[in-house]
Amino acid sequence: MSSYFASIKEIPPDPLFGLKARYTSDDRKDKVDLGIGAYRDNNGKPWILPSVREAEKRLVASPDFNHEYLGISGYEPFLRESSKVILGEQSVALKESRVVSQQSLSGTGALHLAAVFLKEFYTTESRSQPTVYLSAPTWANHRQIFSSLGLNVETYPYWNKESKSLDFSGYLDAIKKAPKNSIFILHACAHNPTGLDPTKEQWKTILHELSNRGHMALFDSAYQGFASGDLEKDAFALRYAVDSKLFKTPIVVCQSFAKNVGMYGERVGAVHVIPAEENKSLNSAIKSQLNRLARSEFSNPPAYGSKIVSLVLSDPDLRQKWHQDLITMSSRINEMRVRLRDLLTKELHTPGNWDHIATQSGMFSFTGLTPEMVERLEKNHGVYMMSSGRASVAGLNEGNVEKVAKAIDEVVRFYSKSKL
Repeated sequence: MSSYFASIKEIPPDPLFGLKARYTSDDRKDKVDLGIGAYRDNNGKPWILPSVREAEKRLVASPDFNHEYLGISGYEPFLRESSKVILGEQSVALKESRVVSQQSLSGTGALHLAAVFLKEFYTTESRSQPTVYLSAPTWANHRQIFSSLGLNVETYPYWNKESKSLDFSGYLDAIKKAPKNSIFILHACAHNPTGLDPTKEQWKTILHELSNRGHMALFDSAYQGFASGDLEKDAFALRYAVDSKLFKTPIVVCQSFAKNVGMYGERVGAVHVIPAEENKSLNSAIKSQLNRLARSEFSNPPAYGSKIVSLVLSDPDLRQKWHQDLITMSSRINEMRVRLRDLLTKELHTPGNWDHIATQSGMFSFTGLTPEMVERLEKNHGVYMMSSGRASVAGLNEGNVEKVAKAIDEVVRFYSKSKL
């Protein structure tokens, strides 16, 4: 091995993309992909939203369409419209000009940019670096993003394995015990991987406790409108936090349009930093530093996707079509949730309680299957999901849901017998 890289070691492939590679190499014709978080239609095919198809036609036909560089901040019409979608047209923060926005490389890029910014500029009262708290469990990349920057990362209880419900008391207890001015990463809706969200009243309690302890809220919003089909409903927690002016600390929003506009490969996202008070000079300083960080990371963000999303959000006709697209996607996923639950409980009488599959929301379900069960699903049945038991419900359709239900039934019964 070259002495210049003497300490370098090969690491295992990313679990999610390793799963995808195994699925791709599997030659079974009835295999099922419940791993990658991407919407599929009822035929199991990628779906370009009708609103996006129309927006693309209009964009390319526009006389001023080009492939020139964007400014470092990004496409300003996109930033303006994206902030209104997430915060609401009547947002107090927007009216008071307290929102500083920067285009990013989708949600992952938004989180990384926010993490770099906070590491450099967010200091606690003790002048130490803040601790970042992630839900247990959370999206795997969350930990990697923050820990790779040297930030201290801890977890707060979220999923109660026994009841398959929110560990609300554990959640609140962690907030109270965390060092003051910690940063809590909150899933705005459709929690990944559990599909389990707090109720509105639980959200209010959580946000008040965070505020009382002087913590910062960083919202990861990857599924607005995709979870319930309703943009307002899916933004409840975030808007309540901003409009109630609970927090004396800034609020940060990391926003992605990969799922809700189906722009997976175009990497369309934004970071919105919302200081607690009006301060034009502070806003200018934040903007300049976000520009500096973006310049060093990717120079300027991709233009095509942001122009498409901007058109969809700003044109009344396209916006209405997009709303219908959101209903189409969320409704189909919810139908598959109910169908899988009913197959397991009413037709196959699979041991255990499967109601949680139908009551969860968004793209994913934390099924409750063990790593051993998931391994058997893959090996014996060609059904692929994460070892944690997280399944992408979007991968289910009328042609494969019965196969998946029967496969789950088989592995559950197999391991139930092995314990006797």
